[in-house]
Amino acid sequence: WIQKEYGAATVPNFAPQPNPLNERILGPERVLIYDTTLRDGTQGESISASCPDKIKIAKRLLSFGVDYVEAGWPGSNPKDAEFFARMDTEFVHSTEKMVAFGSTRRKNVMAKDDVQLQTLLDSKAPNVCIVAKSHAWQVTDILRTTLQENLDMIHDSVRHLVSNDRTVLVDLEHFFDGYRSNSTFAMECCREAVRAGAKCLVLCDTNGGTMPWDVHNITMQVVQAFSNVTIGIHAHNDCGMAVANSLMAAKAGAGLIQGTMNGIGERTGNADLCSILPSLVLHMESKVSPGRDGLADLTTTSRFVDEILNRTPNPAAPYVGSSAFAHKGGLHVAAMERSPWSYQHIDPTSVGNEKRVLISELSGRQNILGKIQEVSPLLQDSSKRALAILHHVKHLESRGYSFEGAEASVHLMILHSTKGYCPPFQVLDYSAQVFDSNIDSATRVLELAMMKQPTDTQEEEESGGGADNKKRKSPTSFGPTARATVNVRTLNIDHQEEDEFVYMDRLEVSDGNGPVDALAKALKRALLPSHPHVGQVELVDYKVRILDPDSATGAATRVMIEFRNGGEDQDTTWTTVSVDRNIISASLNALVDGFEYALVEHATSCMLCEEAY
Repeated sequence: WIQKEYGAATVPNFAPQPNPLNERILGPERVLIYDTTLRDGTQGESISASCPDKIKIAKRLLSFGVDYVEAGWPGSNPKDAEFFARMDTEFVHSTEKMVAFGSTRRKNVMAKDDVQLQTLLDSKAPNVCIVAKSHAWQVTDILRTTLQENLDMIHDSVRHLVSNDRTVLVDLEHFFDGYRSNSTFAMECCREAVRAGAKCLVLCDTNGGTMPWDVHNITMQVVQAFSNVTIGIHAHNDCGMAVANSLMAAKAGAGLIQGTMNGIGERTGNADLCSILPSLVLHMESKVSPGRDGLADLTTTSRFVDEILNRTPNPAAPYVGSSAFAHKGGLHVAAMERSPWSYQHIDPTSVGNEKRVLISELSGRQNILGKIQEVSPLLQDSSKRALAILHHVKHLESRGYSFEGAEASVHLMILHSTKGYCPPFQVLDYSAQVFDSNIDSATRVLELAMMKQPTDTQEEEESGGGADNKKRKSPTSFGPTARATVNVRTLNIDHQEEDEFVYMDRLEVSDGNGPVDALAKALKRALLPSHPHVGQVELVDYKVRILDPDSATGAATRVMIEFRNGGEDQDTTWTTVSVDRNIISASLNALVDGFEYALVEHATSCMLCEEAY
């Protein structure tokens, strides 16, 4: 479903192009995009990618149009070694964009004898990026060698790689800190790399503490000092300046920017290419590889990477977040209706995103009117209807509802206020029972883990042991702990024209792991015969929030449920909300709204007529 939602990860079949670093690239007129998601990005906390995952992401990045993909450090772990072993077959037409990452030779070791440098050559990547110390204190106190030996390490390593027909980029670690401390030595590190044949000097703000004005001034000094190579920037986000520092470096002449998709990376992350790319193209008018047309795939590429890495997309992310072009205040929305430029700096579609109008107690009539037009453009007398819905929304939000993240509930609210709307089903009544012989939830969780592991008896049965040896579950074993009954009035699929009624009542029972699970299963079972589409609806998230803790166990509870349509044609998600002092009722109401929205928006089943109710 990831490929259906965000597009398949395929590599375009294009002829190999000359390496752009064969000539000097000068920003901001032209900027090369160097993606290090697969290497530096995976150093972020809780971020990990298998080799197949890395291949999928790399293909998508290449299809999107980045200039270089830093695929990993081939000598550091088996996954990266496997990636480079598969590189020639997986990336037949785009190996010239692949970069292997490593470091300079070890101190007091000849480059030709350095195992790590040989691993970089064995990777067969045509481009190699090596990290080198450029801060005098880091050399003497951390690396614990002499300044001259560090310069020799840079020169020898670059020359050795260049002599083996590799295009070499040098990441000058701690460069900005080192320049402020000892600019002479920092610049000498650059000179040694250039003398040995490096094509790009990448200035690294490794600790992320440099301010944009310092990045601009120092980068300009380096650009002016080295007129025959491309200067790059690698910024970390420890002060929240990584994007700003990258753009300021480009403004100062840097022609290559390193970053990651969605800004992932060690500590607080790296420079976010999802912000840098559109800022370069749309605000600085730079020439970048994806181009203006390619930016239309930015949002889907961002979300594709998040899905592969099993991350929840940041809704507040600039350009690509779901809230990037979301408007809530009534005055803002009213102004947006007159001109979209009143509260938007770009057209959302230029980056593949969309404008959203949020409904809340801060909304004005224009917010609701916009939603009504989305739901049913032909509705008459929308203004009065919008005012009534607005009052209803504000009243509900004063009671604890939150509609900002539950647009499906707003959609249904508008439909229910529309004359002639017939919901596809109605819950007449329900009941839920909870039963258990073990109230210690910790014990049940441990039992579940044990049940997932094969026992000696199970292994014996699999090897041919008799059924008499089968181990019986104890009464306290993990299993259904609730039973729900749901009575639903819905479409009569066996309806004949001579029949008086087109609807029928269906009573279903289901067990589940808790009352909400049991209710969801019973409701789905009751709807399936008349509405087969609900079989494709999946529940992907369930959130509960206590609204008035002072009321203790009698507190009002807000329930939000996220659904996903798992059909072949589309994989969209939607969220519903409900509030009640009975958490079971709130949950059922959110479930009902979720299934109703699925049938209204994504199914082709008939709606019931008002007379049926």
